[in-house]
Amino acid sequence: MAHIFKRLRKDNPRWVVLLIDLLTVWACYILANYIINSFKGRFDLLLMVKKSVTVTGVYYLCFLYFKTYKGIIRQSGIRDAQYILKAVGAATISLFLVSFVARLLFDRGTFSGDFLRMSYGVLFVHALITFVAMVAARIGYRTIYERIFWNERTVSRVVIAGAGNMGMVTYNILQNDTRNKYKVVAVVDDNPNRIGKRINGFLVKDIACLNEQYVLDLRVDKFIIALDDTNKERLKRISAILEPLPSKIMIMPSTAKLLQGEAAARQMRTLKITDLLGRESIKLDNLIVKASLQGKVILVTGAAGSIGSELARQIAYSDCKRIILLDQAESALYDMQQEILQIAPTTSSYVVGNVRDRVFMQQVFDKYRPQMVFHAAAYKHVPLMEQNPYEAIRTNVCGTKNVADLAVQFGAEKFVMVSTDKAVNPTNVMGATKRIAEIYVSALNRQSATNFIVTRFGNVLGSNGSVIPLFEKQLKKGGPLTVTHPDITRYFMTIPEACQLVQEAGVMGDGGEIFVFDMGQPVKIMDLAKRMIRLKGYRYPEDIDIQITGLRPGEKTYEELLANDENTQKTHHEKIMIAKVNTEDVDVKKYKIEQLCALTCSEAIDRMALVSMMKDIVPEYISKNSIYEQLDGELVID
Repeated sequence: MAHIFKRLRKDNPRWVVLLIDLLTVWACYILANYIINSFKGRFDLLLMVKKSVTVTGVYYLCFLYFKTYKGIIRQSGIRDAQYILKAVGAATISLFLVSFVARLLFDRGTFSGDFLRMSYGVLFVHALITFVAMVAARIGYRTIYERIFWNERTVSRVVIAGAGNMGMVTYNILQNDTRNKYKVVAVVDDNPNRIGKRINGFLVKDIACLNEQYVLDLRVDKFIIALDDTNKERLKRISAILEPLPSKIMIMPSTAKLLQGEAAARQMRTLKITDLLGRESIKLDNLIVKASLQGKVILVTGAAGSIGSELARQIAYSDCKRIILLDQAESALYDMQQEILQIAPTTSSYVVGNVRDRVFMQQVFDKYRPQMVFHAAAYKHVPLMEQNPYEAIRTNVCGTKNVADLAVQFGAEKFVMVSTDKAVNPTNVMGATKRIAEIYVSALNRQSATNFIVTRFGNVLGSNGSVIPLFEKQLKKGGPLTVTHPDITRYFMTIPEACQLVQEAGVMGDGGEIFVFDMGQPVKIMDLAKRMIRLKGYRYPEDIDIQITGLRPGEKTYEELLANDENTQKTHHEKIMIAKVNTEDVDVKKYKIEQLCALTCSEAIDRMALVSMMKDIVPEYISKNSIYEQLDGELVID
């Protein structure tokens, strides 16, 4: 028995498969003759054996041409059946022609006539029987193999969500996967036109009818989402139905990605929270952006960070004259260097340095003379900056001031600053420093030929230190996930979207604008945490719980993209707007910002004095859950 199992696991030589197919053809011809001629009472076995030589010979040639014996039998699928159909069809047509010619040239009973004159009816019946027998043999072998070697512990029972073309492609991919064992147990869809029809023998069911009992009855291990399009609204709707069910959710890539050459089933991945942004990705006119960057010398500060690195990648693909990547993080910048060298090996330069160092930055500007500056260097973590206001001011305010002043001094055409929604009605040090930086560049825009532009957007999915990577780490450790407040909400966008917005702003901006982004509806972090738990195949709170830790110092429960005294102006892109900011006293505030930076250079650093001056520059800065609340005339509660 063990020897038989070993033979089953081993792929048989191709000549063995061919020999079995020819024996099948021979036996089916005898059977077809018996079926047709026994009714007429003239079945002649010897004569049929003679004719079967010709039949088998023609089929042999067709099998060689169509290579029906080349496939691995235990992985037989629709494509193998198609090859068999072509071979049988070609052989039948050839035999019809041979028999027609033989009827014209040879009489019945002659030697040639015995071998070449054949009944058209027999040939037709033989073709049907042969096709069915060959396909059935392969399916039978595969079924036996799977029943012997595929046990319940090694087979993944899957439900395909999507009955369109992508659903059929996915079914074939799973059936032919050589590394993993998948068994499709059902097909579901949300399209009324497909519900009730059949795909690969499965009755397409309404996805809305799925429930936990149905999943348990079928012992479903995975749901595989297979959509013909990348409509995020539809993906969000389907995933919302599947998430509460006790099975893991996977997604197939688009057809275009499947055609890039990698093994198809290995491209199937777990559904990520970034897939469920809740709105369609913003599409910007990259051709216009690339044309505007063509032939320019471009400086990117903070080039090793989440935004700066993606910005560098996108700009590197443009036909710019030179791109200078600057960051103080040596290791991260080295990684970026190795990546960008593959894109722009001769037009990229790498500088390890700190935007806080005015003398050093002046040397950089003097050497490269950048025409466009994308300023992404900043400290961004709210709790850390709340404890370290000096560092926040030195980098976010004074660092921005250094780079902006040098852009004016060396005649840069445009300066694009990456800001944040936390700069709107700030409640923390980090947000206040970014708002102060916005004010400073707005003041410079009125006093210089350089066009200063600000881009303001919300949280970036997957950026360093953001909530998504944090949840991922906590899930790997088995939980719990930590959320600071049950009602906290945030706006989200993807890193590529953020960087496209920054470039688009650099192109369309004439100076003095603060570009804001229509980011759709804010996302409740509690709901996001629950979705991530379910997407990983866990149950909340049975498997993974969520722990409320309390708001951190300076943290808001919700973010804003516009301040109370701001309104918006439309641009050529429906998703990008310009915030109309009050700029009446920016010149006075510019002087105060210069004093603030001077204060950070004094020997005795008093963080309360620093924050107090920040509040004077940004009156809407009201601290929350922070020791700096006392500067707003409120009691500090321990």
